Amino acid sequence: MATLNDLHSISSTFSNTDKMPVLFLGHGSPMNAIEENQFVAGFRDLAKTLPQPNAILCISAHWFTNGTKVTSMQMPRTIHDFGGFPQALFDVQYPAKGSPELAVETKKILEPVNVDLDEHWGLDHGAWSVIKHLYPDANVPVIQLSIDYTKSGQYHFELAQKLQSLRHKGVLIIGSGNIVHNLRLVDFRNFDKDNYGFDWAIEAREMVNNYLLDGNFQPLIDFEKMNQAFQLAVPTPDHYLPLLYTLGLKDKTDDLSLFNDKLLAGSLSMTSVKIM
Repeated sequence: MATLNDLHSISSTFSNTDKMPVLFLGHGSPMNAIEENQFVAGFRDLAKTLPQPNAILCISAHWFTNGTKVTSMQMPRTIHDFGGFPQALFDVQYPAKGSPELAVETKKILEPVNVDLDEHWGLDHGAWSVIKHLYPDANVPVIQLSIDYTKSGQYHFELAQKLQSLRHKGVLIIGSGNIVHNLRLVDFRNFDKDNYGFDWAIEAREMVNNYLLDGNFQPLIDFEKMNQAFQLAVPTPDHYLPLLYTLGLKDKTDDLSLFNDKLLAGSLSMTSVKIM
């Protein structure tokens, strides 16, 4: 287990850099890891606009924990945390290194919140299925920060703000989830229909996008108070909360833009956010 004493400060590992972008990626189906479609193309196009990071810190919808943890192993395993998909998907490995130094620094800057250094998790599909399209050579170290399911939207937004200094150390911070994400209502018969959403999903996407583009984040932070269309769009908070980490890192000089902004299968959205 890495300790504070046996690791150098991140200052000696990562040089100061220009401010890095922050991303929220709508990751969608795990099959996006191996399929070719417009959303995968959108991730690749995004990668062309990004400076080369020293490391990546990912907040994934699929690491939902009691308390806060950060992966601290040298070589995180590729987690296939799904079922019912082709063997080709289970065969995918994303052999990016970890960064114990970044894990320790993340723990330090989030104090007094207690952050456990985790040696067991790895990279879940919320992380590797999208990062592999940004950095297919797996040549950027990746760590994950878990989402404490006992905490409010305001808590997560404010926790993210503490990570701001990492943007100046070449760390690309990525939230990975989906804003509209109601798996119980997915219309599989129309899964391949372009930009197809139920009326409530269309309403929720438009409402959220307006708040995002207007820079009015407080209603998004207080998401549990939103209207019925939004409650259908976000029946559980796991896929939504990574968005708040991205928004918490926006400062007054940043621009916010949307990409992959389409609905899918009636009850999902692939809307993604770039802050730069």
